[in-house]
Amino acid sequence: MTTTICRWIWSAISMAGLLAVTAVPSTASDAENYYSSTCPEATTIVRNMVTGFVKQDRNLAGALQRLHFHDCFVRGCDASVLLSSPFNTAEKDSISNKNSLRGFEEIDEIKAALESSCPGIVSCADILALTARDATVKAGGPSWSVALGRKDGFVSLQAEADKLPAPFMSYAQLAASFAAVGLSEQDMVALSGAHTIGRAQCGSVLSRLYDFNGVTNSTDPSMDKKLVKELKKKCPHGVQPGNFLPMDPTKNTFDHLYFTSVLAKRGLLGSDAQLLNSPVGLDLVTKYSQPGSSFFSDFAAAMVRMGSIQWATQGEVRINCSQTNS
Repeated sequence: MTTTICRWIWSAISMAGLLAVTAVPSTASDAENYYSSTCPEATTIVRNMVTGFVKQDRNLAGALQRLHFHDCFVRGCDASVLLSSPFNTAEKDSISNKNSLRGFEEIDEIKAALESSCPGIVSCADILALTARDATVKAGGPSWSVALGRKDGFVSLQAEADKLPAPFMSYAQLAASFAAVGLSEQDMVALSGAHTIGRAQCGSVLSRLYDFNGVTNSTDPSMDKKLVKELKKKCPHGVQPGNFLPMDPTKNTFDHLYFTSVLAKRGLLGSDAQLLNSPVGLDLVTKYSQPGSSFFSDFAAAMVRMGSIQWATQGEVRINCSQTNS
């Protein structure tokens, strides 16, 4: 316990804001085959378990995708989102993540299977990257090459996760948030397409439905009027905002219809609507809303770039994804 506490104190003092990039293996083939000699069944184990999880609960595809996203945007792809804090001040305790992120138990099950097969070899960060890809494929989306060899970080801070891209941000704020981790506006719009298999709680849309911008009984004028009526029935004013809402018409199927909805002013979140408030965003949403567009390939490319954010130069392979090894 003493070592753990010291690490949390050290993290606040000496690691705040430190984001480093490691050298990615020299070729894509090297990266994909990182565990070929040390744990040759690793990717098969992950893929088979993700297949089983998603078959049992289709909502998990979006949840596993989101875990990887929320991990990479804070301190890079180092599985910091999985760490638990003895003081409830880890990333998972932040406003952006608490009572929102899912899939922790499934990641733990995958890790246990990998530890049984090849102890101490496969990092939790790599598990997150692989599960995001495999879950996307199971939902009907594209595949991509996953570079492997990430290390698990020692640090997880609630305050840093509070700075994740948020549903109330403007287009400029969203673009700046993505640019801060090296992602372009095209990456931002393409990755927003993950909402095609996402879902949102009523609490995420109430501010658009009632007393918008502090004006009594007003609604967000950028929302389709029929959508407003539908949502008010599902999310009544003054009721506990816990109901879940699908974010596009083909629930749990990865396709282009999220962009069709956004273009028709039927995006659930304020951040969805904001994609139309820039010429770049509007052009991309319009393009991606068409069947056969480059959405799938652009999404896959953006996931590769996101999965390469700030690989930590130092770390470990955790035995238990929720805690450091010492």
